Amino acid sequence: MILVEVQALVSPQNFGTAQRTVSGVERSRVQILSALLDRRLGLSLCGQDIFVSVAGGLKAAEPAGDLGLVAAVISSYIDKPLPKDAVFFGEVGLAGEVRGVSRAEDRVREALKLGFRRAVLPQRQAKELKGSKIIKEAELVGVGDLDGLMDALRG
Repeated sequence: MILVEVQALVSPQNFGTAQRTVSGVERSRVQILSALLDRRLGLSLCGQDIFVSVAGGLKAAEPAGDLGLVAAVISSYIDKPLPKDAVFFGEVGLAGEVRGVSRAEDRVREALKLGFRRAVLPQRQAKELKGSKIIKEAELVGVGDLDGLMDALRG
C-alpha cells in the first residue's frame, strides 16, 4: 500500500472556460468531484480553474483517494491548509456520501508508521476501528458525507 500526496490549486479563471488540469488522477474524477462540491456544499467552482497533482509523478486511480482529493480542493478554495499530521481516505458517491473502502485498518497503520496521527475516513469505518488496540494512538475522524468533511476541516 502506498500513500500519496494530492495537491490542489483553485484559482479564479481569467480566460473563457474554467480549466481542470490534472496529473496523476483521472480528469473525469476531478470534474465529477468538483460538480459535487458545487452542488452539495455550494462552493462556486464553475468559474474557477482547478489544478490537481499527485506529488512525485505517481498515479492515484483508486476511488479511496476521493476524500483526499476533495479535501485538497476545499483547502485551496477556502485558503486554509490541511493539517500536516492528517491523512484522508474514502470514496465519495454522487449523493455526496463518503463510502467505505477496503483495508481501512491497514491504511491507518501505514499512515501511523509514516508519522501521521490523524485519519479522516468514512464514518462507519472510523467507528469500527476505534475499538482496535493497534490503532489507539491515532485520532480517527469519521465523516459520513461532504458536510461532515467540511465540519472536520473547519474544526
